[in-house]
Amino acid sequence: MKPLRLGIAGLGTVGGGLVRLLAAHGDRLALRTGRPIEITAVSARDPGKDRGLGDLLAGATFYADAVALARDPSVDVLVELIGGETVAKPAVEAALDLGKPVVTANKALLAHHGLDLARRAEAAGVSINFEAAVAGGIPVVKALREGLAGNRIEGVFGILNGTSNYILTGMAETGASFADALGEAQRLGYAEADPGFDVDGVDAAHKLTLLASLAFGAAVDFGAVHVEGIRGVSALDIAFARELGFRIKLVGIAKAADGGLDVRVHPVMVPAGTALSHVDGVFNGVVVQGDFVDQMVFEGRGAGAGPTASAVMADIVDVALGLRLPLYGVPVASLGKAEVIPVTARFGASYLRLSVVDRPGVIADIAAILRDEQVSIESLLQRGRAPGEAVPVVIVTHEVREAALAKALARIGALESVLEPPTMIRIEEIRRA
Repeated sequence: MKPLRLGIAGLGTVGGGLVRLLAAHGDRLALRTGRPIEITAVSARDPGKDRGLGDLLAGATFYADAVALARDPSVDVLVELIGGETVAKPAVEAALDLGKPVVTANKALLAHHGLDLARRAEAAGVSINFEAAVAGGIPVVKALREGLAGNRIEGVFGILNGTSNYILTGMAETGASFADALGEAQRLGYAEADPGFDVDGVDAAHKLTLLASLAFGAAVDFGAVHVEGIRGVSALDIAFARELGFRIKLVGIAKAADGGLDVRVHPVMVPAGTALSHVDGVFNGVVVQGDFVDQMVFEGRGAGAGPTASAVMADIVDVALGLRLPLYGVPVASLGKAEVIPVTARFGASYLRLSVVDRPGVIADIAAILRDEQVSIESLLQRGRAPGEAVPVVIVTHEVREAALAKALARIGALESVLEPPTMIRIEEIRRA
């Protein structure tokens, strides 16, 4: 049978991993698909760079321009592994406009331009496959788009960024500060020199946008997603969390809610021993709740050459087999309206940490404000005495509307006895009711 001819745009970590995977398992893949899979063209910024691929790309045409690669008539499938939008978007558009399917690991591109690209793909009668864009080697996109198609999805919860998870795990295991844990992650190559994309929650939010769109059959607007990172999480918070029976994780949450969808990324206190609490280091974990399947938990490496190349190859196999599914699981014309509700509408428990002057009446003042705003206290911790000096006070609230809690925290932060802005971390059970 005619081979499936690949054009790989981007020969970085994932691109190199894909080349090696195909070299190692090409015969097995041909048996699975009934046709050979070949690399006929590649593109990269630096043609002279030694990538350690030896003769694995012998015979492949090299392009400096990804758009030219996409237009090469010897390329059947564009495999876009460039990342970002500036170069990747025109290359993907060129491929789709020529009726070529696209396999991509580019979560930012799809989070910002997915709806337009989905329309182009449908008009051309081809697919955009993106398993590798979310959670590395974990097949959660395929699970949502295919394996769980018989369910009404009620919620998706995920640890979707390995860098942030590695930092939080290091802080929990060693008592290190955020800055020290970040420095260690950078030294080991788990964090970039500029880590903002990861630690500020943007990467996780891109991935969550795609998962939410798939889960609920609606194109979720990335700009409507509430995003907070982990810079404000302190070693003190992690220690108190452990004492209270929680673990702090950066979690993406997408669930059905009254009036729309609740879609947000932020640090979360997860009860120890429950799903996601044990997902540590650079691993990712995703919980999917459906009406017939109940709760499914996926865990694995969320990045790296091997796991991500494995996910890319799974998509290539689907193309080779002729499987074509809409980007969001349903045609664009059938997408529902995705009204993302504001985070102030959240109803749940929270952890609060205050730094206050240790003197009589301070706790009474704080309790009075919480009472006035209808915020009920579940527990309160204060360790030791230091008259006239700063001490931490920790409060766990009962479930409350976040708008009311925000008003209470603004008033508490204005008290003369409160020495720094209050810290608030939301508590999520992540289990079915």
